[in-house]
Parts: sequence; C-alpha cells; structure tokens
Amino acid sequence: MKKLLLLVSLPVCALLVACGVRGGELLFAATQTQTPAAGGPLRPEEVALNGRPLKLPLADPKIVVRKTARRLTLYAGGEAVRVYPVVLGFEPVGDKVKQGDGRTPEGTFYVCMKNERSQFYLSLGLSYPNDEDAERGLRDGIITRKQRDGITRAIANNERPPWNTPLGGEIFIHGGGTASDWTFGCVALENEHIKELFDSVPSGATVVIEH
Repeated sequence: MKKLLLLVSLPVCALLVACGVRGGELLFAATQTQTPAAGGPLRPEEVALNGRPLKLPLADPKIVVRKTARRLTLYAGGEAVRVYPVVLGFEPVGDKVKQGDGRTPEGTFYVCMKNERSQFYLSLGLSYPNDEDAERGLRDGIITRKQRDGITRAIANNERPPWNTPLGGEIFIHGGGTASDWTFGCVALENEHIKELFDSVPSGATVVIEH
C-alpha cells in the first residue's frame, strides 16, 4: 500500500509548480481537479485566418479573450488577424475577486510588461487589478484606501499596478499548453501561439477579457 501511495503522489508533486520572480503565472493548484477546456480545436476558418501573414507592426493592436469560448482574438486596425485557443484559471466561471480564488479576471486591461524569461515560455503581464477592481475591493473591504489609491495612481500613469494586495495580481497571458483549465487565473496558450503573440503585441496594447 505504501508503494502504491508513493507512485500516486509522484505526479501530484510534479504539478506543484511555482513561478519565478515576476513570472506571474501562479499555476497548478495540485489539489484541484482539472476540467476539460471548452473551446476545442480551431475551426477551419480560424485555421485559414491564422495562415495569413501578419503585417508588422500591427496597426492599433488589441487582444480580446472570450472566456466561455476559450478563444483569444488578436485585432489589428479593427480586423481579426489571429485566433488562438486558450485555457483559464482552475475556477474559470466568474470575475476574479481576490488573491487565490483561481478565477481569470474580466474587464479592460493593458499589457504592462513583457517577460522573456517566463517559466511558461513567454508571457505578457496584464494591468490587473484595474480601477474598477480597486473600487470594488475598497467597497467590499478587501483592500484599504491606501492600496486603492496605489492601484489607481499606477493605472493613471500606464504603469504596472501593485500585485501584492489582497486582490491578487501577476495575471499573465503565457504559454504552457491548453489541455485544461490549469492556471491560478492567467490565460494560457500553446507555446507557438504565445511566441507569435509576444512578437506582435507591444507593451501598452489593450486587452479585453470577457465572460
């Protein structure tokens, strides 16, 4: 029986992955049961769109993540130019409320940093928490007025907001695969897709995450 328990525990221990400094992407709650991704493989029209060459630099690039569809769409000049399957946090339904809830935040953000040394290949850091998150957090007693002010000041200056408040932070779009909803709130892609996205999208680009 002890040998059996040891064998079972080994793959579980392998899932206890933590990110590097500023890697964000806090991943794999090993005690959670993974759920299948809802989006499924790319449709033929999405494959065809992805086969067209990108015209760089992109004109007014914008990323839209649709959580229910498990799709990330990259826009340039108002036109869709790429569609990628994605997966979410281990609690994929609902907006993020606080640190550790496993939810992927919803709202409008911007790329506040680009990490070439991510544990999950490459990553784009998002400006979560935003102003709306900060006001809600203050109203609900999750953060202090000082913490709210620090967040809103960073957003007003297009900087990275504080990631160390009870609202959580270090939300990234990164690689690592799309087999199931496995992150602590980040948006995960296949490595080949985050590579293309990372090379195409500059810091400051708008990112909208919808339910």
